[in-house]
Amino acid sequence: MSFQSFEDPAVAADHPARLAQLRARLAADGLDGFIVPRADVHQGEYVADADARLAWLTGFTGSAGFAIVTPDRAGVFIDGRYRVQVKVQVDPHHFTPVPWPETRPSDWLREALPAGGRLGFDPWLHTRQEIETLEKALSDSGIGLIAVDRNPVDVVWADRPAPPVGRARPHDDTVAGETSAEKRDRLAAELRKEGQAAALLTLPDSISWLLNIRGSDVPKNPIVQSFAVLSDDGHLALFADPAKFDDDLRAHLGNQVAILHPEGLAPALLDLEGPVRIDPASAPEAAFRLLESANTQIARAPDPAINPKARKNPAELNGMRAAHLRDGVAMVRLLAWLDSQDPATLTEIDVVEKLETLRREAGVTDISFDTICGAGPNAALPHYRVTRATNRRLAAGEVLLIDSGGQYPDGTTDITRTLPLGDPSPDVVAPYTAVLRGMIAISRARFPQGVAGGHIDALARQFLWSQGMDYDHGTGHGVGAALCVHEGPVRISRVSTLPLDAGMILSNEPGYYREGAFGIRIENLIVVSPVEAEPGRTMMGFETLTLCPIDTRLIDPGAMSRDEIAWLDTYHARVRDALSPHLDHDARHWLHGATQPLGSSSV
Repeated sequence: MSFQSFEDPAVAADHPARLAQLRARLAADGLDGFIVPRADVHQGEYVADADARLAWLTGFTGSAGFAIVTPDRAGVFIDGRYRVQVKVQVDPHHFTPVPWPETRPSDWLREALPAGGRLGFDPWLHTRQEIETLEKALSDSGIGLIAVDRNPVDVVWADRPAPPVGRARPHDDTVAGETSAEKRDRLAAELRKEGQAAALLTLPDSISWLLNIRGSDVPKNPIVQSFAVLSDDGHLALFADPAKFDDDLRAHLGNQVAILHPEGLAPALLDLEGPVRIDPASAPEAAFRLLESANTQIARAPDPAINPKARKNPAELNGMRAAHLRDGVAMVRLLAWLDSQDPATLTEIDVVEKLETLRREAGVTDISFDTICGAGPNAALPHYRVTRATNRRLAAGEVLLIDSGGQYPDGTTDITRTLPLGDPSPDVVAPYTAVLRGMIAISRARFPQGVAGGHIDALARQFLWSQGMDYDHGTGHGVGAALCVHEGPVRISRVSTLPLDAGMILSNEPGYYREGAFGIRIENLIVVSPVEAEPGRTMMGFETLTLCPIDTRLIDPGAMSRDEIAWLDTYHARVRDALSPHLDHDARHWLHGATQPLGSSSV
């Protein structure tokens, strides 16, 4: 069975009828509007079918966004990654795309609702921070935020799928580099130091990391959907469907971990002794309300696992390096195969299926997200997902963008390469070279300890900016170790203030997109690592984990510096040396050609 589906179930749905049903429900509930977020109760980017409320209502399937429905308006709020996609997926006669964050929800609501309007929201689907921000922005509008007991979308969604009950499994302690008991003791010690009696964990990847378990509740993300309460003595109550856990896994978890049904979470929160640590940026508003209703003292603080999880230990880094070696073999085999084919005989789906076959042979347990394989104008959609309806035949003269990744037992990969199909268009060369130079600038960066992703984001954009170009997404996201391919809280983005610390893994992926024509993105994964510095100063840099050639046929060498060309030549020599022993004759021959030095063209 294929990891990736090419069907688009939202296409045939009657979204206007669903919108009408929701409006009727809102009227019956005495509400003037309702917010429909992309998130589930865990605030995850990827949601199970049972939680895909935004897609069910509107048809929009992007990984970020939300809708606000009133009696006469239905705004679908999307960021720059989805401006084109939303126009294709939603019915423009009933839903209006709203550019966000340029348009603040509060400003839109002031126009859409009368003073005294009642705006409903599901307190399990929004964080405390979200609700406080919106309440403050609407404070003088007369619009009231009303927490509903039952989500009206769920009421009218007659055939809503059942919640997932995916099998959970142990994650090897040797790959994790630390036992669950050691992690829990470490976090419990922090709670005691801060005078906190317990912590509520609501992020499934934090819980899966803490307990050294993995799951199959959400495709592409090996998490166990759950909540947890960690006590200051290291004991943990895990609120998850008991059917997910067999006897071996229960033995792996040990006696200090109790598995309780999710319905027991609310009563347990009401009985907790404080102070209870809870993260306003990730925990649902409903959890805060339960604690407040019991007059339990609350300690607002980040999820205690989120930063330790982001700082990978040596065993996790070794696992990621091993996974990237195997993934690099699969990628080179794909690229060698592509260059041996007539593009006109292939479609986007053919490429996706071939890459999945090669990754299976390399040992993946799943892909880490649906492969983005866009040819020509489809490559201009940053989060394009090919379906049978959109499947495009490759054509000479176009570029092909492939953004993909694998889930291996010991690591998670994410890589993007942009390839010319035949002779490249001159229009592509300048932005491709600018994107590559930005990617190299991040790769070569050296910075003092304490510098954040927001400080270095401009390094990746500088060469595009000089030509009046830019891209509407972050330069890099955090990546889990055999966990979620998108992992908080670290990122390379102009809004990020979290210092980059040793062991943090990020993507490095500047891009450029020309609507209706082509798209470019080049991505490697990098890990923050200490580098040589003068006495008394701690400096950081990046180790590149990804092992795969970067296509040189779209480069203008004359636009690159000697240092940039030297970096690329050194990287390609490393890729060639690492992968050649694992390839057959034909793929090895292709790799040697693809990694020839560019240095003779240096300026």
